[in-house]
Amino acid sequence: MSHIERTYFDYNASAPLLDCAREAMFDALSTVGNASSIHFDGRNARKLVENARRQLAALIDANPANIVFTSGATEAANHVLSPIIRAGGQELAISKVYAGATEHPCVLNGGRLGVDAVEHVPVHENGLVDTAALDSVLTSHDFSDGSVLVAVQYANSETGIIQPVKAIAEIVHKHECFLVVDAVQALGKTEFSVAETEADFVILSSHKIGGPQGAGALVLANGALSPKPLLSGGGQESYHRGGTENVAAIVGFGAACEWHQENLTENIKKYSLRDSIETGLSTISLEAGNEISSPVFFGKSERRLGNTSCFAVEGIKAETALVALDLEGISVSSGSACSSGKVKQSHVLKAMGANDKEMAGALRVSVGWNSTQEEADRFLNAWKTIIGRMAA
Repeated sequence: MSHIERTYFDYNASAPLLDCAREAMFDALSTVGNASSIHFDGRNARKLVENARRQLAALIDANPANIVFTSGATEAANHVLSPIIRAGGQELAISKVYAGATEHPCVLNGGRLGVDAVEHVPVHENGLVDTAALDSVLTSHDFSDGSVLVAVQYANSETGIIQPVKAIAEIVHKHECFLVVDAVQALGKTEFSVAETEADFVILSSHKIGGPQGAGALVLANGALSPKPLLSGGGQESYHRGGTENVAAIVGFGAACEWHQENLTENIKKYSLRDSIETGLSTISLEAGNEISSPVFFGKSERRLGNTSCFAVEGIKAETALVALDLEGISVSSGSACSSGKVKQSHVLKAMGANDKEMAGALRVSVGWNSTQEEADRFLNAWKTIIGRMAA
């Protein structure tokens, strides 16, 4: 079998490990000591962790003291979706989570509160949270059983649609509730400031920005506000998260953050490749004539992540297209890569009112800092071949 050059257009699922992250991790793996030990070797390990904390804080405009390292975004979500929030020395009961209908499954499952405690807030056809509906449910909510968490993604992993987080925060805080923002996809893809979101808690992940898998963070708005720990133990992470720190993974995460801070402006420019791909997809369908419908680009009229395109062409099933593209050496996705490798109906597109045919054919292309026009052309040529077979 001849070698097929691979093109990776699935950065929203997991990005390639950056060289600087790999090198930093290799060095950290050679460091002896537990980061909680007080001797010389332990202090050296601690320095590595605290340096990574500062690197992440610099990228997101946050206080390093308010960053809690976790094993990933899913753990961070389960940590923050807690039945108890500690605020100013008091413990507040949480009885409900109002989550945008297009949120990630790790949020929609409700964490420690459970899925029964989650109520979906509808989104408009453009994918934006219905802020009037959110205001209405919070106005009518019975707070006698406890306070409320409201959870929204800064940017959706499937469509790239960016939510009006500040406007949502204003509504949430008017009702004296707490806002959780999943900023996993925003990190490294757009200029992102924790302070500007006005969120109470922010969820982040390492492997979406070229750090290692198995590392993430929960960022607290301030030191006086925190969820009851998910993992209790020896008091690590300032008693927010028990368990010996994964120094190498944290260091790799920090190195990736520093790299993005230095290269963010240039990387954002590279994401214009997405527009070239969307133009090419439309041209291919036009040239195919009446046999092939024009692609539908979900959320195109709204502000999106520059690297993300979610589209469907009527009559072409996502599963068929994924296999065909893979055989051509192209890696894309049918949506979120959290479904055990299965192609299934997207709850995101369903919430946006997409029809069955659109949902059955939806594909996501997510480019990255290493992506090139040559790779975009390779993808478009492969798609043209697939379209040609469909039209024959």
